[in-house]
Amino acid sequence: MIRSMKKYVINFFILLVLSSCSSTLSNTKDSCSIFSERYLWYKHAKKAEEKWGAPIYIQLAFIKKESDFDWSAKPERTKLFKIIPYKRKSSSFGYSQAIKGTWNQYKKETNNRLATRARFKDSVDFIGWYMNKTEKLLKISKTDSYRQYIAYHEGWGNYKNYKKNKKVILYAKEVKNQANLYKKQLNKCQKRLNRNKYIIF
Repeated sequence: MIRSMKKYVINFFILLVLSSCSSTLSNTKDSCSIFSERYLWYKHAKKAEEKWGAPIYIQLAFIKKESDFDWSAKPERTKLFKIIPYKRKSSSFGYSQAIKGTWNQYKKETNNRLATRARFKDSVDFIGWYMNKTEKLLKISKTDSYRQYIAYHEGWGNYKNYKKNKKVILYAKEVKNQANLYKKQLNKCQKRLNRNKYIIF
């Protein structure tokens, strides 16, 4: 009984912290605006870039497309008889919309056992890890946001069949355009972001 109560209290505080740190951003289409509101996110994204070679602007473009920076994002439920809520389309969740199987693979390979899909720090590290493996497995440059996103969305095994999926081609074009926009914006504010060594809460 005491153990279950402790577990409940711990989970409650984790959710409380996550929700307090994840209020709606004023402009998710502007990388400078995002990092002005969430400077700690810049530090995490930069660390992932240094660790995996995944450009910050592409990390952001993936998250923008997948969850629009909503830590609690989940796929919509399918409906029985068009009205009764049923199972969700996949197990994807969080900023990166990683599915359970791939997330568990990431945790195992990186030894990041406490990683959670609801935390931005872990999400950008996951994206960096995924892009790095994509480059190794499929020989796709980490700066190629278009093809990297297709591999991210379709999975490494199904990448070869992506031309049959018109939707993913459209999505990848959106990601490429957004990544290019984020890149231009970052060019204007990254020097300032790099000078900020201290975080004010």
